[in-house]
Amino acid sequence: AETAFRCRSEAAALFHVPGEDNVVFTFNATHALNIAVKTLVRPGDSVVVSGYEHNAVMRPLYGIGNVQIKTAPGILFDQQSVIADFARAITPEVRAVFCTHVSNVFGFVLPIREIAALCRSRGVPLVIDASQSAGVLELDVSRLPCLAAVCMPGHKALYGPMGTGLLLALDDRLASRPLMAGGTGSLSESMNQPDFLPDAQESGTPNVPGIAGLAAGIRFVRSVGAANIAAHERKLVRELARALEANERLEVFSHPSQTGVLSVRVKGVPAEQAAAQLADAGIAVRAGLHCAPLAHRTAGTEETGTVRLSFSFYSTPGQAEQAAEAFKLVKKL
Repeated sequence: AETAFRCRSEAAALFHVPGEDNVVFTFNATHALNIAVKTLVRPGDSVVVSGYEHNAVMRPLYGIGNVQIKTAPGILFDQQSVIADFARAITPEVRAVFCTHVSNVFGFVLPIREIAALCRSRGVPLVIDASQSAGVLELDVSRLPCLAAVCMPGHKALYGPMGTGLLLALDDRLASRPLMAGGTGSLSESMNQPDFLPDAQESGTPNVPGIAGLAAGIRFVRSVGAANIAAHERKLVRELARALEANERLEVFSHPSQTGVLSVRVKGVPAEQAAAQLADAGIAVRAGLHCAPLAHRTAGTEETGTVRLSFSFYSTPGQAEQAAEAFKLVKKL
């Protein structure tokens, strides 16, 4: 209990959550997003999503059935076009809005603050997928009106173990429909699941070793500073993007504001082939649609996918240079 409380306290401080009880432990961001989707959305509802959502949002929405899903696509790296599309899409019948903070494919930072203001003006709850931003970008939930939930994994920029995640539950409804019921260590005499957070959404034996590791990761982020982590990642991404843009065989999806994710296409070479050759050269990348076909549809890369490179606070300029050199050797097999 003490280990869990320390982790809740660290997370509440990092994200300015009103109370530790609003911090719910999950297995990953997908688990957290399923709780949010299946609590806030019912068959027959209308919802709005950004044009860059991961399947962790889209599949639960489709799985509910009979949900009208409206997309606010915007243009890649154009925040104003995203705001305009959300303003058009959030009509009176909309019951919830889902928006990723950062595209996991392109590192595009979506205008969360402006989208939250739109949601507030129209009385619609907002759910943020912070899988790519938590621990990198400032995320002060107290400054985001109409925010119902923020979902994130522990293993990415929070530097925790795999198999950990957080749901920042800021809407009382998130205690009303438990995704899973069972023992919580509270109200044991009742056959009904507790109706208060975090107990309502935390059943069974918790992953205490993972939670301890997650607490250590969050302490690391707080000590270094998310702004410093973001500056380091952005510097490396810009350096690599400039080097790759000099190669006429490459299409590089870059922008000065993007975070530590860079997508590339090699002309005439399938993304999977390019990734395999880069792996042989010691460069670990991911290829294809990255579980986010909607983002590729929005950006016009759905047929080919991309090769994606990801950076962290521990990535080095030398690694970026090595990646740039490895791309010169990629060829059609």
